[in-house]
Amino acid sequence: MIEANRRNWDERAAIHRRDSTGFYRADAFLAGTDTLLPIEAAEIGDVAGKRLLHLQCHIGLDTLSLGRRGARVTGLDFSPAAIEAAREFAAKSGISARFIESDVYDAPVAIPERFDIVYTTWGTITWLPDVYRWTRTIAALLADRGKLYFLDTHPQVLTLEEENGALVSRNPWRTPAGAPLICEGSVTYTGDPAPLSSRVTYQWIHPLSEILNALIEAGLAIRWVHEHDLLPHRQFRMMIEAQDRMYRLPDEHPPTPLSVSMEAGAGG
Repeated sequence: MIEANRRNWDERAAIHRRDSTGFYRADAFLAGTDTLLPIEAAEIGDVAGKRLLHLQCHIGLDTLSLGRRGARVTGLDFSPAAIEAAREFAAKSGISARFIESDVYDAPVAIPERFDIVYTTWGTITWLPDVYRWTRTIAALLADRGKLYFLDTHPQVLTLEEENGALVSRNPWRTPAGAPLICEGSVTYTGDPAPLSSRVTYQWIHPLSEILNALIEAGLAIRWVHEHDLLPHRQFRMMIEAQDRMYRLPDEHPPTPLSVSMEAGAGG
């Protein structure tokens, strides 16, 4: 399942690298623009001088934006195509960064170091079958008094599908490691019409309680949890544009949390 996902992400990375639709704002980034979206930009705080590891960094634009903000950045991703693209963007931008190809779970072996910040946002743990192993990995990577910053689609949103203009529950609220959602898509999410040949992917839903309990079990102190009514993509057709590259549900829909962020710390 992980290998099938990797093949899919290798194809996506090649498409995203050229960014023909401007979804990733690659040209604007190379011209000096910060690619961080408003939620993480507001919450991450001062990263200057911090040793920062970006897990599942994809093509590295957010990693490099954090480097532009003064962090000493390392990006990690399991897709060799994504890592190649990230290194190319680093070279073009002149931003100092290190990019390493590795599965998330193997990160402590691939990078036997400790970091002040482990950063992971947007489309991450849905690709991981075991959230407890994920939090143990993060704990192994954090320096004393280091912090995890996590931001992603709210798990409850992943149970919903839009049918006849209404959101209905269609997926289980949690998926065991051996029983993921089996998804198929012919194109990527950026609007580029280039067809994918590796169309089937496997994804997992981890309830919010499971994420929090996994962090606690790994010995990390949860400092805060925030829920948001915004997403950086149109998860449902009914969603409308909000401010600064974000989307929200229409006014007539009951308010619903669409994403969740949190900070957890090591060593107090």
